[in-house]
Amino acid sequence: MTAYVLSDCWTMTRRELAHWARQPVRLLVGLVFPVMILLMFGYLIGGGRGVPGDYVDYLVPGIFALTMAFGLEGTMIAVTQDLNKGVVDRFRSMPMADGAVLVGRSAADMLQSAIGLAVLLAVAAALGWRAHGSAGGFLGAVGLLLLFRFAMLWIGIHLALVAGKPETVQAVQILVWPVGFLSNAFAASESMPGWLGAVVQWNPMSHTATAVRDLFGGPGGEPGHVWAAVAWPLALLAVFFPLAVRRFARLSR
Repeated sequence: MTAYVLSDCWTMTRRELAHWARQPVRLLVGLVFPVMILLMFGYLIGGGRGVPGDYVDYLVPGIFALTMAFGLEGTMIAVTQDLNKGVVDRFRSMPMADGAVLVGRSAADMLQSAIGLAVLLAVAAALGWRAHGSAGGFLGAVGLLLLFRFAMLWIGIHLALVAGKPETVQAVQILVWPVGFLSNAFAASESMPGWLGAVVQWNPMSHTATAVRDLFGGPGGEPGHVWAAVAWPLALLAVFFPLAVRRFARLSR
């Protein structure tokens, strides 16, 4: 049974990867956007209130975490397009595991996210940023970033299924922006007004950014946030993964 499910998920993943060859511009935009954000905040706007040490060392891990939260609309639109064009109905007529379409879509997104993170790491290194922690810390930081992305992805998939139409997704995906900017990606929460700093500290993305800074050995990192950076995404996945799969099953009947 497990092999059957995995085979279906891999088939759907290959379907999504085939779209890359036909739509290379969308993939390129997804890779370039976070680089532009890094350059804009690191060198055009610059500075950072309440940030200890070199601002670039503080900013780069925050941009990594921000990138993992953004760019969900491509997956969300693809999910709604499959629903509205009858693609899901055709898949449902085949002997296929429930949720394989969503898992394949999420696997392709995670591959693109990993490639995008690798590109961003290379650009940051070219700009002079360095990870000062151990090799294990570096891999742990990358793992936390991809875990956060995976959790955000399934929230996006569930919201896409709720929205139902590609045009509605454009409005729903705006909800990602408060998560990204009400965080400590660009400035320390201690420099903010009390109420705002409290909101920022509770933001799951802030926990990921702080933990990643610690694992990279940069300023603004705190070891205690590593556990929160693991617990928050797992909790979100425990809620939104089954919600998305159940809603998909109901919509496609």
